[in-house]
Amino acid sequence: MNDVAIIGSGINSLVAAAELALDGKKVCLIEQADRLGGFIHSGERTVPGFIHDSFSSWHPLFVSGGAYAALGAELHKRGLEYCNTDGAVTASVATDPATGEHRVVVAHRDPAETAKAFKEPQDQAAYLAMLDDLGLHAGTVFGAFGAELRSLKDVVKLGFGALRTGRLKANEAFIRDSVMSGRNYVRSRFDGWETDQLWSPWLLHAGLGPDQATGGVMLPVMAMSMHGFGLPVVKGGASRFVAAFESLLRDYGVRIMLGAEAQEILSASGSVTGVRTSQGIVPASTVLANVSPQALYTRLLPNAPEDLAAAARKYQNGRGAMQIHLALDKPVSWLDPRLNEVPLVHVSTGSDSTGIACAQAEAGLLPSEPTIVVGQQYVLDPSRAPAGKATLWLQLQEVPYSPIGDAAGELSVAGGWTPELKAGYLRRVLERLDEFAPGLSATVLASDVIAPTDLAAANPNAVNGDPYGGSAELFQNLLWRPFPRAAGHHTHVKGLWHIGASTHPGPGLSGGSGHLVAQRLTSKSSKNTTR
Repeated sequence: MNDVAIIGSGINSLVAAAELALDGKKVCLIEQADRLGGFIHSGERTVPGFIHDSFSSWHPLFVSGGAYAALGAELHKRGLEYCNTDGAVTASVATDPATGEHRVVVAHRDPAETAKAFKEPQDQAAYLAMLDDLGLHAGTVFGAFGAELRSLKDVVKLGFGALRTGRLKANEAFIRDSVMSGRNYVRSRFDGWETDQLWSPWLLHAGLGPDQATGGVMLPVMAMSMHGFGLPVVKGGASRFVAAFESLLRDYGVRIMLGAEAQEILSASGSVTGVRTSQGIVPASTVLANVSPQALYTRLLPNAPEDLAAAARKYQNGRGAMQIHLALDKPVSWLDPRLNEVPLVHVSTGSDSTGIACAQAEAGLLPSEPTIVVGQQYVLDPSRAPAGKATLWLQLQEVPYSPIGDAAGELSVAGGWTPELKAGYLRRVLERLDEFAPGLSATVLASDVIAPTDLAAANPNAVNGDPYGGSAELFQNLLWRPFPRAAGHHTHVKGLWHIGASTHPGPGLSGGSGHLVAQRLTSKSSKNTTR
């Protein structure tokens, strides 16, 4: 009899399995794929010698979170090594819609160095004040990310922490700012374009757009994370992160089942008893399900209350996403040479171009000018490519799963994401990059395009090609994630817990939900917490 069975092997499952095993629990990890890691993977996707992070890549949320504090030393002993920067960390480049000139803004690890490049003196002070304001409320903000928001005890603790600052008016102002959209937030604080162009595209990485609520807190959170922790990538590729976890799990006796599809979560008298899989029944007194709400309440729990099943069917997934991997004959040569050494560059004017692209994708159209995330991991980790060569990791986060048209009126979407449509959209992306890095497309040795449909096929949690586990808009985030009837990680079945990106604290490589639940199940804090 296992103490714990965990369905799925993404970041939250790996974290929970490791923490529970370290606490002495007998754990079984059930994964339907032939490898661990979910969207954490790397390999030679283009030509031999070029290592690409297939899906996710950057680990600031992990190294700054509780899971890393608990597991980091064990993982490093098993080969995990990070590459990071002390200088320029991220940047954004765009064509000024008014003048037609290129405009570039670069963020450095040092906030003061970042701010001094802003043209408006008042914006320089406002930028540092933005970070200071978040710092004053950091205990509340980051405490909320690591708390069960449906727990009265946790909420009261957060509330008293906020009140202890003695700044009631400031707390009210901070809450107001937090629920703003990112666009309104930067408009309310800055006169120039730099902060908007630099940080608004980062909201896409939180499953948001620039016109959605809570951008007012997530935008400064993103900025503070980059300044504080940089953009670490795993040396040698993301699969080495998974390998370190797998070594840890096997060292502590975790049973790993690969190629095993979870078919049903079993229960008796209101308590979980195990999981039926394609390889047989796995008995367990506790089950952690790292699955979508749709899978949990309409498939794995066939007798779930109808209101839960109905709410799960109505759960809203976000926009689809696309990954493009390029093997280059030489490193990128940007018109602005400062960008040659920046790990991650966005091609975006900020709220304006990103907002338009989001609206087009939401309407089912291929964006005419998509926000392009340009990952230059080779800047941090030269081992990713042969000497003198380079890789590029491109991400498009405003892509419809089932396109009904092309906003530019150029590409046929008949048949959906056909090889021809993938090739056409790749050309659009490369043509836009050539504007800022002339000749880049001529250096492409090989490419690999992963469409939203491919993401959904690779990971069942990416419903409709959404890699963020569902829209992170306020109505199904924080206190209401995934939806009010099922908010919180414990479910209506005793001993069954729901974890993953579709649960609080949402998407990202923090391992937050796995860590939060594991902490409640360890011997140090597990009194009466199985429900």
